[in-house]
Amino acid sequence: MNEIKIYHNPKCSNSRNALALLREHGYEPEVVLYLDAPPTRHELQDIIQATGVSARALMRSKEAIYAELGLDNPNLTEDALIDAMLAHPVLMNRPIVITPNGTRLCRPPELVLEILPTT
Repeated sequence: MNEIKIYHNPKCSNSRNALALLREHGYEPEVVLYLDAPPTRHELQDIIQATGVSARALMRSKEAIYAELGLDNPNLTEDALIDAMLAHPVLMNRPIVITPNGTRLCRPPELVLEILPTT
């Protein structure tokens, strides 16, 4: 089983750079192209819990769909925000990296270095 997973969008420079940092440090992570294969509700909830932030903190507020769906409404519940990310994976911020040492939204990409396993 691979010990590192990255939720990756190859069009995103932060995501590409985080993946490159992992590889430069000798890791070949499981690469999840989340736009093609979005996480399940349970996986997304686990990611949110593991990062220690809210669903809103893992959302891309600059996406047009964010405004179209009124996701800036502060009264929306975590479940409503999760529903939106599941229906529109483009709303997930990236890259999200999972290692045995933690889960992080790696923006900037260098944050991945904080959670690399030690050898």
